[in-house]
Amino acid sequence: MPMLLSVEHHLPRSARSVSLSRAYFRRQATGWGLPEETVDTAALLLSELMTNACRHARFPRDRYIAARWTLDAGSSLLLVEVSDADRRLPRPRSTAPDDESGRGLELLAALATTWGAHLRECGVGKTVWFTLKYPS
Repeated sequence: MPMLLSVEHHLPRSARSVSLSRAYFRRQATGWGLPEETVDTAALLLSELMTNACRHARFPRDRYIAARWTLDAGSSLLLVEVSDADRRLPRPRSTAPDDESGRGLELLAALATTWGAHLRECGVGKTVWFTLKYPS
């Protein structure tokens, strides 16, 4: 089995793409044999990133969101990336206990092994990513 495996999907900017990306991810991660807890955590965080890209990113509707996951079996590390055409990087915000949204980056910070965001090298948009270390 290769040490580095990667899959990428290009999805329209719509609420349906959030659940679609999660389903694609779960199918692939299960095929890779990832632990269920890792799959559940990654699917939750992927949903947060996709939701942010669909709701908050400013770019033309005809642009797609790229969702990519890469498994490095040699280091037991999963990398998940979501790219969109908006160059504004995400910023954590303060939330009140009764706020119904705005906690996606807090979840990312709490559950991911590492996370970050960077402008894309092609000059169009950004990528927000996270890693999860899983038991081998």
